[in-house]
Amino acid sequence: RVGREHATNSNPANSRRMMLSLVLSMLTANPVDIGSAEFFAILTKTGISRTGTTTISGGDIGVSPAAASYITGFGLTMSASNQHSSASDFDGSAFAADYTSPTPSFMTTAIGDMETAYTDAASRALERDDNLNVKSGLIAGETFSPGVYAFDTDIYLADAAEITFSGDADSIFIIKTTGSLIVGKGANFILNGALAKNIIWQVAGSVSAGTTSHLEGIFLIKTKAVFMTGSSINGRLLAQTAVTLDATAVVAPVVAA
Repeated sequence: RVGREHATNSNPANSRRMMLSLVLSMLTANPVDIGSAEFFAILTKTGISRTGTTTISGGDIGVSPAAASYITGFGLTMSASNQHSSASDFDGSAFAADYTSPTPSFMTTAIGDMETAYTDAASRALERDDNLNVKSGLIAGETFSPGVYAFDTDIYLADAAEITFSGDADSIFIIKTTGSLIVGKGANFILNGALAKNIIWQVAGSVSAGTTSHLEGIFLIKTKAVFMTGSSINGRLLAQTAVTLDATAVVAPVVAA
């Protein structure tokens, strides 16, 4: 019995599998810490606007250094403390730089954390050479495994096309581009074991989501995000300019207690 176990453990095939598992574990990207920005479904520096039947759940919305007047289309009702506001059709609160203390300080911290996370994601090194410019940015049909991916061009997902993120609840995906992310109408992001909270998009340009498209992940955006009619996202929109929503469904990941 002991001899059989020894033979099994010393089997070259088993050794190769163990070595492969070790290498893959070493290549797994570390999470990107978004700090206090994790409390927001949408966080921007210059404004949030919505039209149509846009729904937001699982997180707050906020702007800073912009004032609350740059949150439009929500019909906000101010709280008695003047520290936050709310609307009847989303389950979080709205925060702005001109609300009563301590909200301005809280918002400055959240914006700073968002910017730090953006810089962190942008600095992540590739673990594999073939994760550079996958399909020259034309990613329709691609299945992403955990790791860091970099593009020095726009990333484009064609109309009605799909991409898949394959992993488990601990898998980390970081996709960074010096360009923009353009998602065509009816296009879809699919999760195969992966979680939206662990998919980080660092976008130096803008994000455009076509009509009825569906996106997954935490989006760290240098400029703006525009979500067109009937689009949806499981994740967060953290933009250094503005976010525009048209009949969009936004569901933020649950924040761990």
